[in-house]
Amino acid sequence: MHFHLEPVQRTACRVIFFVSLFIASVLPWDPADAEIRNRVVAIVNDEVVTLHELNDRLQELTGIPPDEFRARSEDQYLDARRRVLDMLINEKIALEKIKELDIKVSEKAVDAAIERVKMENQLTHEDLLAKLKADGTSYRAYREEVKRELERMQLINQEVKSKIFLREEDLKDYYEEHMDEFCTKARIRLAMIFLRQKDLSKQAEAEALQKEARALLTRLDQGEDFGDLARKFSDGPGAQDGGDLGNFEMSELSPQMAKIVQGLAPGEVSAPIAVPDGVQIIKVVEKHEGGVKPFEQVKDAIHRILFRQELDKKYSAWLKRLKENAYTKIIF
Repeated sequence: MHFHLEPVQRTACRVIFFVSLFIASVLPWDPADAEIRNRVVAIVNDEVVTLHELNDRLQELTGIPPDEFRARSEDQYLDARRRVLDMLINEKIALEKIKELDIKVSEKAVDAAIERVKMENQLTHEDLLAKLKADGTSYRAYREEVKRELERMQLINQEVKSKIFLREEDLKDYYEEHMDEFCTKARIRLAMIFLRQKDLSKQAEAEALQKEARALLTRLDQGEDFGDLARKFSDGPGAQDGGDLGNFEMSELSPQMAKIVQGLAPGEVSAPIAVPDGVQIIKVVEKHEGGVKPFEQVKDAIHRILFRQELDKKYSAWLKRLKENAYTKIIF
């Protein structure tokens, strides 16, 4: 089972996935059950984490009810529960920092975030309400969850992201050290006219197809469109699309075909090629030589990679400092 719970990635990305991270369904009321589910499992300064919160978040992130998860694998369950509890403790610490810094998120900002969620997931407002109802939560509770996530993101922007600076030299060093990550393979786009031989035992038919292929080449030389001729005469794949065969890496082509197209420039066509069941005429539509992408072309991508690495590092250090100054007690 794959289980990945890095705090920074979860906090930074979670807002765009609000639709799939709804609060767990409310269970029927039972005083004894409520007492067990609301048992305190951790104290963080003046805040508490309950067993109810822990189980709900564990199921939310794994998609498996805690009892079922435990039955599948005791070790994995205990490890996952430990990490989820650590996540909840981090959230409680962050919440106190949000209050200390008086970070506020307006209702307008919440509305905008929800609209982005609906747009990215192609949901109408009615679709969203139906999803919330199916997951056992109210629209008001959902808005509160969105608001809390926006507050946490603003906290990270203010306390961590704003303090990250990357130099041009850092980007270039990464480029030099990871140049193999920015290589592209040679690719080619081909089109074909294929004249099929119906009776393979007849040499006269094979010769007639060669003659027909040469006549088509003459028409191409005179300016007729390759796609039009393919749609009219080709018996091969992609005929209705003007003979288009799509894109290939050069390594995917047979040695014979690779040798033929290697000497053709984009827009050029081959001489008639005899194959066991007919004759082919190949056109090189596009051709992209492989090689290393220039630094300027990948600069933004490198910046995102290094920024994420630096964000993870600084967030961990920042959170560690907050934890050192917080009172935390785990109760199991």
